[in-house]
Amino acid sequence: MTTKFLLPLLLALPSAAFPRDPILSVPLDCTLGEDCFILNYMDADPGPGAADFTCGPQSYDGHKGTDFALTSFAAMEAGVRVFPAAPGVVTAVRDGMEDTGMDGTPEVILRAKECGNGVVIDHGGGWETQYCHLKQGSLLVEEGQRVTNTTVLGRVGYSGMTQFPHVHLAVRENGKPVDPFNTDGITDCGRDDGPEDDLWRVRMAHVPGGIVSVGMDIAVPEYQAVKDGTAAHASLPAMADALVGWGFAHGGRAGDVMRITITMPDGSVLIDAPQEIEAKQALYFRAAGKRQPVGGWPVGDYDVRVEVMRGGATLDDSVTTVAIE
Repeated sequence: MTTKFLLPLLLALPSAAFPRDPILSVPLDCTLGEDCFILNYMDADPGPGAADFTCGPQSYDGHKGTDFALTSFAAMEAGVRVFPAAPGVVTAVRDGMEDTGMDGTPEVILRAKECGNGVVIDHGGGWETQYCHLKQGSLLVEEGQRVTNTTVLGRVGYSGMTQFPHVHLAVRENGKPVDPFNTDGITDCGRDDGPEDDLWRVRMAHVPGGIVSVGMDIAVPEYQAVKDGTAAHASLPAMADALVGWGFAHGGRAGDVMRITITMPDGSVLIDAPQEIEAKQALYFRAAGKRQPVGGWPVGDYDVRVEVMRGGATLDDSVTTVAIE
């Protein structure tokens, strides 16, 4: 496979553009809101701060792309395909970086290869897209290859400057970053201004945060286990020392509330625990539970419900059922 040095993620200001080719598709083989989600949008703040295209906090300073994330490391290991967002010609490929993320990759390597394993595609007319953080050894294309929306570029990974499995999609026109959600560069604070200036084939409204996964364990799980996908169980023993419900979410803002409830087989409420989020967090989890009663837990189905509230209104909610046997 041909290998070529990939450009680092650009830090220039977004350019003004208008809807035209390329018309973009979601570059992952997943369904947004179900088994993947947008973790970060492009930074629309030209100063030292960060804001997404609605003036919300779902970005970070200098972020020049859209991050499509999986729900767990387990999903990454199972394999999720990455496709071109639009047809074009591959102009650069890099593979060979380990899936160790920013915490496990030497800083000297990250400074030159923050994109990790990735691909650049030329769409003509000055447009190109770049796909970062692909899985080591998964890339299936080479420089000069013509690709369509159904060509498999590789699989979602954990290479380069990343802290969670995702693909960073950068869109550029004549070398300048373009936000595919806001090509005219006009920000309408507090709302998505609609699809008229988007580059997406199918409209994707701004999602201001939500629940990634919900589960129950016999103790407060380690955060890494939640991200790994190993803290959720279909069943637990009746003699478990405790039952702990947990929620994993994205797009947290100061003042948000995550409410965790566990309902027992007889319909009674075991716990009802609202917990406030103290500060902006791209990813976060909370947990609440109770110790085993004398004689163990009643057997049957327990419902774990997680609700994220913002400004007193429900932003998202999810329920899972765990059998106690």
